[in-house]
Amino acid sequence: MSGISMVLVVIVAFFAGMEGILDEWQFHQPLVACTLIGLVTGHLTEGIMLGGSLQMIALGWANVGAAVAPDAALAAVASSIILVQGGQGVKGIGPAVAIAIPLAVAGLFLTMIVRTITVAIVHLMDKAAKEGSSKMIDFWQYVSICLQGLRIAIPAALLLFIPASSIRGMLEAMPAWLNDGMSIGGGMVVAVGYAMVINMMASREVWPFFIIGFVVAALSDLTLIAIGALGISLALMYLALDKGGSSNGNNNGGNSNTGDPLGDILDDY
Repeated sequence: MSGISMVLVVIVAFFAGMEGILDEWQFHQPLVACTLIGLVTGHLTEGIMLGGSLQMIALGWANVGAAVAPDAALAAVASSIILVQGGQGVKGIGPAVAIAIPLAVAGLFLTMIVRTITVAIVHLMDKAAKEGSSKMIDFWQYVSICLQGLRIAIPAALLLFIPASSIRGMLEAMPAWLNDGMSIGGGMVVAVGYAMVINMMASREVWPFFIIGFVVAALSDLTLIAIGALGISLALMYLALDKGGSSNGNNNGGNSNTGDPLGDILDDY
């Protein structure tokens, strides 16, 4: 990997770390982070495929109260670097996905360290607020965000300093049964992540669409783009019919309950 590519990878990692908190441009999402790293290193195809696999896992990750989800940014960046440095191409995606899971859990430790530091920074901002110094408040805000970026950039830089030959040799030294097992395990984790999303979205009104999508994907040779277009069309049809049914019910003086609790709540707002 060239020096320019290494610098660009660290920059992508830095923005991915910041976006884990800002959540504005979605650089921390695996599909975006892996694609960008693949782009700057000349492995765009592998980056997109790895990002898509990891994104299916990360769809089921969410912060609930004090429970913090695994670090998707660190998992995406670190696994992308390992994939590129390993030099196995598409064959290395399975092991990279399997490696990403423990890296995501390990990232929680770095998150805890940075958030502990930011507690002290909050007190400094309180002091600046008492003094009426808005510039110092902004300064410490920028410092806190940059710490989140360094949380990913520093591990990425350390991984880049590991010789590619060492990573390639480690991956090639893995026995076939372990390599195949990691590939199968990575695929299973993707399925579990998507199942978690379905579990959160599932309702009486949504299940028929899941079944239709599964049948269309299993019994046809349609591409993911075609299946996605069908899904968007079905969603638009459902929204149009639901809105039409709600309007007719309200005009006739009937009950506005459509059987879709979430839809009824949104209609009330």
